[in-house]
Amino acid sequence: MTNRILNIIGWLGTALVIVALGIRFGLPAQDQYAFYLAWAGLVCILAYMLSQWREFAKMFTRRQARYGTLTGVSVLVVLGILVALNYIGKRQNKRWDLTEAKQFSLSDQTRNILSKLDAPLKITAFVQEPEFQTYQDRLKEYQYGSKQVSTELVDPDKKPTIAQQNGVQQYGTIVLNYKERTEKVTSNTEQDITNGIIKVVTGQQKKVYFSQGHGEKDTAASDREGYSSIASALGGDNYTAEKLVLLQQGSVPADATVVIAAGPKIDFLPPEIEALKTYLGKNGKLLLELDPPEKIDSPPLTNLIALAHDWGVEVGNNVVVDVSGMGRLLGTDASIPVAANYPSHPITERFNVFTAYPMARSAAPVSGGVNGHTAQTFVESSPRSWAETDIKTMLSTGKVEMDKVKDKPGPVSLAAAVSFAAPPDPAAKPEEPGTPRPETRVVVFGDSDFAGNSGLGIQGNRDLFLNTIGWLSQQENLISIRTKEASDRRLTLTSAQQTNIMWGTMLGIPVIVFGMGIYTWRRRRG
Repeated sequence: MTNRILNIIGWLGTALVIVALGIRFGLPAQDQYAFYLAWAGLVCILAYMLSQWREFAKMFTRRQARYGTLTGVSVLVVLGILVALNYIGKRQNKRWDLTEAKQFSLSDQTRNILSKLDAPLKITAFVQEPEFQTYQDRLKEYQYGSKQVSTELVDPDKKPTIAQQNGVQQYGTIVLNYKERTEKVTSNTEQDITNGIIKVVTGQQKKVYFSQGHGEKDTAASDREGYSSIASALGGDNYTAEKLVLLQQGSVPADATVVIAAGPKIDFLPPEIEALKTYLGKNGKLLLELDPPEKIDSPPLTNLIALAHDWGVEVGNNVVVDVSGMGRLLGTDASIPVAANYPSHPITERFNVFTAYPMARSAAPVSGGVNGHTAQTFVESSPRSWAETDIKTMLSTGKVEMDKVKDKPGPVSLAAAVSFAAPPDPAAKPEEPGTPRPETRVVVFGDSDFAGNSGLGIQGNRDLFLNTIGWLSQQENLISIRTKEASDRRLTLTSAQQTNIMWGTMLGIPVIVFGMGIYTWRRRRG
């Protein structure tokens, strides 16, 4: 009677294990029940085996049983290794992206932002079930990037209530929830998702004002010199680009995050300079992009250069010439210095891509600083460059030759930055914990064309400009290398080339095969 009960327990354990496996693979939503059933089944099987230990001992005394045991143990060891590898692989995600632009890997910017999340970020994709895998592959990368990120896929047709609660109107909408803030994205590309994360994390959109009225670059212009592309890129980092005419406005708006003077051709008037000084005195942020003279009789930017000097940056009356040959890699000449090495600064931290500066002048820190303002270089030209001071000869003849007495040898500083933290105001409202202390920050470039529409064809130019704005606005989490577009690998053929390939495949290959057959036949006969 006891053996019969034990046999029933053994069969019951086997049945429970089979049912648990069926639930695990057939009904994943009920996975918690499969766990308990599997353990109950294993306990029953173990109880049966312990009750029959004498029979098992006798069976293992035979030679065939010992061989069978060895084989069984080997199989269990192999299965154990496979289970261990799967367990490790599930928890330790490692992928190798062999594409040139790393288009299947998260960019430095995305990883940087995810690593600094201080609260849970939920990403919910509302897509039809057949598209789940496409979106899951993308969202898993974000989940692997931070423990703060959780993802969910919802079919709006099967769960319309959830879609309505989130205000979803179309398939493919991704909803981002962070600290009770919500942002929607209608694309599953990394650039769009990351831009959405930036917006939901930073909250209120910040304003960048571009000065106007002195021949500066226009954020609405789409020509080669225009700034329409960089204005669009700023929107991706949750900035909005506005225009500012200081003579009309009288002062810098209170909601200005950064003020930019992008390539003015005419100097600022004293009242405008005073407005900028007042703004900087209130922890303002200023970016000056001061080009060298375009013509021999171009008016000097005396007041703007003096303002830069007040903040410890000396803007040279020169043009930087680069004869290193690096520009040839980008299809440029010696008048466009190319930078590949960057002095240590938060703007260029982990920055390792080329940047190029069409017709640039030097912008170097003043030795010893000015009024307590000590600037730092963060962009330098190559050692085989110099700052050409004979601008008249260069502009009139196009010829340059280094004068060891007058010209400054390379590397030449092309951009410098300075920050200054004023003493805290006792009457001011206390800052929230974790909020960076407000600072005045100034950056001076000796060129503005590097951020123009034509200059943004070089990936590094775009990233450097956006990194500069991120540092100026004290949003260091935006300083990184952005996503790259996949390279166009299409092969374009002329009509004649297509015809040659067609006849080559239709006639050339058969003729070669036939010729080889004749050659082999003749050798065998001979």
